[in-house]
Amino acid sequence: MKFIHTGDVHWGMTPDADKPWGKERAQAIRDTFKAIIDHAGAVKADCLFISGDLFHRQPLMRDIKEVNYLFSTIPHVRVVMIAGNHDKIRENSSILSFSWSPNVTFLADPALSSVYFDDINTEVYGFSYHTTEIRDPLLEDIQVPLNNRIQILLAHGGDPAHVPMNFNTLSLSPFSYIALGHIHKAQVIAEDKMAYCGSPEPLDLTETGTHGYFEGEIHPVTRRLTRLDFIPAASLRCIPLAVTVTTETTNGGLTDRIINEIDKRGREHIYRFRLKGMRDPDITFDLSSLSARFRIGEIIDESEPLYDFPALFAEHSSDMIGFFIQALQKEDMSPVEKKALYYGVNALLHTTDERS
Repeated sequence: MKFIHTGDVHWGMTPDADKPWGKERAQAIRDTFKAIIDHAGAVKADCLFISGDLFHRQPLMRDIKEVNYLFSTIPHVRVVMIAGNHDKIRENSSILSFSWSPNVTFLADPALSSVYFDDINTEVYGFSYHTTEIRDPLLEDIQVPLNNRIQILLAHGGDPAHVPMNFNTLSLSPFSYIALGHIHKAQVIAEDKMAYCGSPEPLDLTETGTHGYFEGEIHPVTRRLTRLDFIPAASLRCIPLAVTVTTETTNGGLTDRIINEIDKRGREHIYRFRLKGMRDPDITFDLSSLSARFRIGEIIDESEPLYDFPALFAEHSSDMIGFFIQALQKEDMSPVEKKALYYGVNALLHTTDERS
């Protein structure tokens, strides 16, 4: 039995909505999901499993229709899905009354239910969220019949507020494969049993690394997983980079270094830069011009001015600068205390007011 495992698509979300590329990211979510659908059809997968959060929120009818159209383009692939915490089912949810394509099964009940496909001897279990949180470990004592069927579990969660899970216990369960959703980083929990598919596209700056989905096969006789391959699918990556500055680093030099780092990796990606090290106190880094040219989500300046505090105190021991250094400087200063000292000294050194 060949399957595709995806989830956490978040159709309808606009990542980086406040950035110029926000609309492109919303479209990328839709395009990548369509590519997954196309791949499932091309490889003649028996099943497509969607482990929750297909939608980013309660879906509008037009979104349901668009997704259903994609499902209808692969009529020979059995689509089985559940709702996660983001697209949880409400009493008035449009999704409850919608007539899905014949190849789609939505396990919409809050209690564990299943669907059996006789021609591939496969039974798929799962349950959907009807509340934002599920703090009960609903899979702790899960009971399924012991038989000769390939048994699949779709589940969404894994943290204290969203179906806490004991992975060791689940790994001993009779399921041939457990298709997990909710964690946006793809990861195999048990090589012969269980995996988080991750989100097909990175959805914020913290979702680094490669994003995609899983393709796997289960032997019809042994009912064991024989192959599980991760398929990269995202249109881009979110890349965090640390740049170390020195007292020799100028604003122009730093700008050129950042452009070089972007060009080495690709201008299509989204970057977050963190500046570290000690800089010349007279230098202020202004990199705002880069944001108009590249996809830079954030620049965090953690660099510190290299002041010679003993020399400054000796020179200004009887004025406001000396008093300020004496009052604030101490051993084992916290980052906030350091910033207060640096910013205060910088302001006092550049003021034209009377300091004494």
